[in-house]
Amino acid sequence: MTLAQPADSNTTNMPYAEERTDLAAAFRWTARLGMHEAVANHFSLAVSEDGLQFLMNPNQQHFSRIKASDMLLLDATDKDTLDHPDAPDPTAWGLHGAVHRNCPHARCVMHVHSTFATVLASLKDSTLPPIDQNTAMFFNRTVVDEHYAGLAFDEEGERCATMLQDPSIQVMIMGNHGVLVLGATVAEAFNRLFYFERAAETYIRALQTGRELRVLSDAIAEKTASDIETYPQQSDRHLAELKLILDEEGSDYSR
Repeated sequence: MTLAQPADSNTTNMPYAEERTDLAAAFRWTARLGMHEAVANHFSLAVSEDGLQFLMNPNQQHFSRIKASDMLLLDATDKDTLDHPDAPDPTAWGLHGAVHRNCPHARCVMHVHSTFATVLASLKDSTLPPIDQNTAMFFNRTVVDEHYAGLAFDEEGERCATMLQDPSIQVMIMGNHGVLVLGATVAEAFNRLFYFERAAETYIRALQTGRELRVLSDAIAEKTASDIETYPQQSDRHLAELKLILDEEGSDYSR
């Protein structure tokens, strides 16, 4: 039986109200930063201990309009999900459903076709060298998918999920496609998504100079990445500040 639930104007009466609100804020800011793509791209968040029940944005709703009450509550083991009313986007189900079924550590999954991450994914060599603090943040924490096989329906989603089973992987650079970011919480995943796009932009713009890059040593890159991972409350404060801005503007994201 599907767990998809319709929108409700009173979010506090719905399950996982805080998680829904965090996701809605992340959608709104992703749109504000221009990192979304029309009514495509998707975020999901596991809400059950086993990771199989998860929240996800509804089918083809613009990020800038998504509210907390709009989130679908889905079960990754429900084979009939696409046959139910309010079914999610088939490619979102194919990719996110597969990740939540196969990678219980991947609590929050964010997939976008943001400009610089997608440019990086389009290069023959899509690895991200540590040339500054932001790029070093992802040292030894990414995987590059070099076998894009079309839209992420069931088989493609399952194939991608097999590359994410190592808990040390934080980002999949999806060759010829975009980027997929993992996190333990919405705040962690969104912060990581934000910084990966910044890192990809730095690298692409550095390449555009045509000059030789100054690449950090492996030791310094790893030290930098480790220090950032343990930096106190950075992800949580980032999202909290963005929610405060939305609240001050009178946004309806939390409804």
